[in-house]
Amino acid sequence: MTDLQLDVWSDIACPWCYVGKRRLEAAIADYDGEVTVHWRSFQLDPSARAEYSADVSYVERLARKYGRSRAEAQGMIDGMTQTAAGEGLDFHFEKIRAGNTFDAHRALHFAHAHGKQGALKERLFAAYLEEGALMSDVDTLVRLGSEVGLDDELLRACLASDQYAAEVRDDVAQAGALGVRGVPFFVVERRFGMSGAQPADAFLDVFERAASEKIELLTPAADDGAVCGPDGCA
Repeated sequence: MTDLQLDVWSDIACPWCYVGKRRLEAAIADYDGEVTVHWRSFQLDPSARAEYSADVSYVERLARKYGRSRAEAQGMIDGMTQTAAGEGLDFHFEKIRAGNTFDAHRALHFAHAHGKQGALKERLFAAYLEEGALMSDVDTLVRLGSEVGLDDELLRACLASDQYAAEVRDDVAQAGALGVRGVPFFVVERRFGMSGAQPADAFLDVFERAASEKIELLTPAADDGAVCGPDGCA
């Protein structure tokens, strides 16, 4: 079977992106060929502060954002938590420390240059959605990078500079050019697009079609609305 290149636009602050990663991994495991994954930057809220007040809970922020009651917001959280559990993930929204993810994306570009991007992407997702780590905190990013084998001094120096800032912005610009309004968004072989945390079988179908080159363009919608966008997660 043909080896494939896969570009994935996502944000750390995106629960559907982590769920999509698990479903993608299941598809890759069943694909009779190698899939090389390149994680691309996307920010759900580029204007986000470095950190938001801990005095306001995640459920309260969600309720205010969508004009819902606390009970309705909690229902949204419970539903997402249950979906994640079905993929072996243990989300803890009550621990989430919301903040800007720009430096986390720079760290991921650094990790790509050092052959550790996939490992760091996984670690950042788990740290944010399961452990309550702050993605704008340099010490936290350096610690998490060190845990996956990155040189902590080099990573700290990178984050103290503007290194990879242009690359992050370029990824975001590419997403805009592709018409990406929600993540995760997947592009196979730079020709076949998929939006949302699709089931593993849907990924596998696109892999096989891309490998056989039977179609020129495929852009299926996420039937379950499994994306996060600037206005929130559906």
